[in-house]
Amino acid sequence: LREIPAPGKPYGLAMFGSELRAVVSIGADDDRYFFRFDPGTGFDLSSKTPCPDFTGSHLAANGTTLYLAQMGNRRLLVLDGAYNIQREVPLPTRIGGLGFASGGLYVISADEEWENLHFSSLNGDAEHPQVSEIASIPFDARALTFDGSAWWTSHREASEIVSFTP
Repeated sequence: LREIPAPGKPYGLAMFGSELRAVVSIGADDDRYFFRFDPGTGFDLSSKTPCPDFTGSHLAANGTTLYLAQMGNRRLLVLDGAYNIQREVPLPTRIGGLGFASGGLYVISADEEWENLHFSSLNGDAEHPQVSEIASIPFDARALTFDGSAWWTSHREASEIVSFTP
């Protein structure tokens, strides 16, 4: 319908309450920041808040909680609405997308070389978080969301959006 300029390179986007929250990379150092985003007015530049350690890419929300995947740090941060860290979840794999369905957290998981991608469930509440592979993904997928009946991701090299059911 329309394009809205971003204050940098957008990475993650999640619906949080009645608004969107975005992760945006800014500057030569690729520092990451949170922004509020309103489709009618665009990015709220006054809401710019540094991501923990200035890193993070994929973002998901579940009610009043935000989840930020930090692929390089191999961790998932559980945040409140003011971006305060409530919990840090160490990950046994790299994460290239995350989303919720039926109360569970699902991820795109990959090895260190970003090969062998899988659609997986993540038990992040456990003392030792476990990633359980559900299905192999045969392309370089990034981002993940569920629309109530199917999952969606992107195939970056092909410039495509892909829908699937496991």
